[in-house]
Amino acid sequence: MSTATTTTTVAPSDGGADSPLFAYAKNYGRKLRGGEMGALPAVAGLIVLCAVFTLANPNFLTPSNMANLFTQGGPITVIAMGLVFVLLLGEIDLSAGFTSGVCAAVLAILLTNEGWPWYAAVGVSIATGVAIGFLLGFLVAKVGIPSFVVTLAAFLAFQGVVLKLLKEGTNISIRDNQTVIIALENEFLSPLLGWVFAAVAVAALAVVQIVIKIKRMGRGLNSDPWEIIAVRIGGLAVLLGVAVAVLNQERSRNPLIFGSLKGMPIIVPIIAVLLILWTVVLRRTRFGRHVYAVGGNVEAARRAGISVDRIRISAFVICSGMAAIGGIIAASQARSVDPNTGGSNVLLYAVGAAVVGGTSLFGGRGRVLDAVLGGAVVAVINNGMGLMGYSSWVKYVVTGSVLLLAAGVDALSRRRSAVS
Repeated sequence: MSTATTTTTVAPSDGGADSPLFAYAKNYGRKLRGGEMGALPAVAGLIVLCAVFTLANPNFLTPSNMANLFTQGGPITVIAMGLVFVLLLGEIDLSAGFTSGVCAAVLAILLTNEGWPWYAAVGVSIATGVAIGFLLGFLVAKVGIPSFVVTLAAFLAFQGVVLKLLKEGTNISIRDNQTVIIALENEFLSPLLGWVFAAVAVAALAVVQIVIKIKRMGRGLNSDPWEIIAVRIGGLAVLLGVAVAVLNQERSRNPLIFGSLKGMPIIVPIIAVLLILWTVVLRRTRFGRHVYAVGGNVEAARRAGISVDRIRISAFVICSGMAAIGGIIAASQARSVDPNTGGSNVLLYAVGAAVVGGTSLFGGRGRVLDAVLGGAVVAVINNGMGLMGYSSWVKYVVTGSVLLLAAGVDALSRRRSAVS
């Protein structure tokens, strides 16, 4: 049975080959040989892709293109975060893309046609996503219709709903006076706020890691060595430091004419907050433990007293709610909503992002972080190939191949885990 990913633990020992770092590395290698790959393939793939595209086109690592990467991958990453919850149960939601389109249409109508304030329109849009998720979850959990059939039907139906809301194809623009919505994907933090965000993120990680370490030591449990904790904190500090330094560079061709253009995109802290929220839900709450239990073995979870139906409905609610947020971000990115919002390749890329990042299609294994890593991989492929001048069909072929490779790695690692 698959369970939630747990922190690798080793008992400290003295010196040489038995040092904590050596023992940790040995234990980690044992896990890899046992099939527990985690996010390693996604991280390795991301590094390789970035290196290849940088060598092929030096413009790939310019500050302007780095900012574009964050904004381009925003909607897909957010939708993928919600899909992780459904995939953890071994289910699928094929309607997530057009759910985001329906919710984006609701947002645009309330903002532009009805003149609602942005916060009320956003609230109704997310509530629409939650209602859709409850309906899908109810049909799957209570009626017993397979999630593939339910969400495929919703995928088709929601295309019609979007057309109806937009009057058979009307494009609704997000007006310039609706600055909060537009800012989500088109504005940037000041350079100072970028450094503040990085400092807060590093400090938060340090506090969490140290608190967990002290609590486990107090209970007499093994825990990660202090050296590993220091590496994690230092690694995040270096990564964020470099990112903020690059993004704080002037990207405007002529600041005097076009205005200054520098700083971290606002979408970055939004994704960070969502990542922290759902990571805490999955790893630090009873609900999260129940999600992994149901995904690992439904019958065992039911015999343990877990309300399987409630968990299933809740997962679909979270998935559709996150799809609504993804739709809002997509509307901000395009500054408009049309019948194609949430359509085309949105769903495929979102599912691909979750799977490429390390979430298993078989249920019981995955993290919200996987969606972020996978979203980065998808964004890098699209962006890098665009810079190199490849046509759309090449992007689709490469992205599909990466998804197939990720699914193959997942299947092989599960088979190896079963043998071990």
